[in-house]
Amino acid sequence: MKLLSEHIEKNQSGSVRLIAQEPEDIWHVYNLVQKGDQLQASTVRGVKSESKTGSVTTDRVRITLTVSIEDVFFDSHACALRINGRNVGESKYVAFGQYHTLDLELNQPFTLSKPEWDLISLKRINDACDITQQADVAAVTMQEGLAVVCLLTQYMTVVRQRIDVPIPRKRRGSTTNYEKGLKRFYDQIYRAIKQHVDFDIVKVVILGSPGFVRDQFFEHMMAEAVKAEDRDILTNKAKFLLVHTSSGHKGALEEVMRDPQIKARLADTKSAQEARAIDKFYQMLNDEPDRAFYGYDDVCKAAENGAIGTLMVTDELFRAADVPTRKKYIQLVEDSQATNAEVLVFSSLHVSGERLNQLTGVAAILNFPLVLESDDESEPGTHDL
Repeated sequence: MKLLSEHIEKNQSGSVRLIAQEPEDIWHVYNLVQKGDQLQASTVRGVKSESKTGSVTTDRVRITLTVSIEDVFFDSHACALRINGRNVGESKYVAFGQYHTLDLELNQPFTLSKPEWDLISLKRINDACDITQQADVAAVTMQEGLAVVCLLTQYMTVVRQRIDVPIPRKRRGSTTNYEKGLKRFYDQIYRAIKQHVDFDIVKVVILGSPGFVRDQFFEHMMAEAVKAEDRDILTNKAKFLLVHTSSGHKGALEEVMRDPQIKARLADTKSAQEARAIDKFYQMLNDEPDRAFYGYDDVCKAAENGAIGTLMVTDELFRAADVPTRKKYIQLVEDSQATNAEVLVFSSLHVSGERLNQLTGVAAILNFPLVLESDDESEPGTHDL
């Protein structure tokens, strides 16, 4: 994301002009826009015109429109964003108050105006415009005949390709067809890694599988790279990390991120911080439950007592349609920061964010044990689940 200009008034109203440069930037914009905001962007509109003979033709005209946002549609697989609203600016082709849908495009500047820019929205822009916040981890989970190629950023786990290849069973006395099927499978994974992994950015490529599938694939890939003199693969051999997973599905990434060996290798990546925090929370929930709270009510009481050491919130809560709900979570963040708590905003599209959503989307690790009055009737930290 590139910030072109920013005009924020003392009352926190104002506008920012941005360019979405990567597909993930569209995800950031989805988290920024709210109903009632105004978005100005270039768009295409069908304009009807009538000739002197009475024939009607429709021309596609590119115009700049400003709409007051009413509905937002996000496609997580295509990273596409459609914004529907009423025109609130002057236009030769679209009447004031008429509905129009804007398709946000990459590398097209747009201006977003808000009646109030809160700290979560401003932090989102700062993070999105930080060039270091890129996809620095790639992962391929596999089992015989199935592989999933993913890129992990701080905000998203993006499935770049799913590979399904039927592999014939081994037959007594002959394994030729089986070996041919396996080679086709490994060749497709190799090509997918070449296509989707940028080794200039990616620090680690995780290969995970049950059994020895990962080891056999790695040997196959390196042998093919030697034959083809593939310097990208050969010079980045040390970046590949082979780990055990229970399956070749995307869900296996959750176990991968909990692996101590993985944590050590990913210590300086953005996605590791959230994984460490959620693991610490679960450990605390088992060992010292009076220091592990989840659910808005209990976490809010912990914040009132200045007890929060680390606050974890999913970005889904800040996309609440009603303003009061959004504001109460922003207030929780501000109250926690006022007592020097660490605040981590998890992406709901990241594996760590999915785990946090299972805990209502908000949880906290406390600096000291805290017993709530209601704990006489129930276990601490369990009231909202």
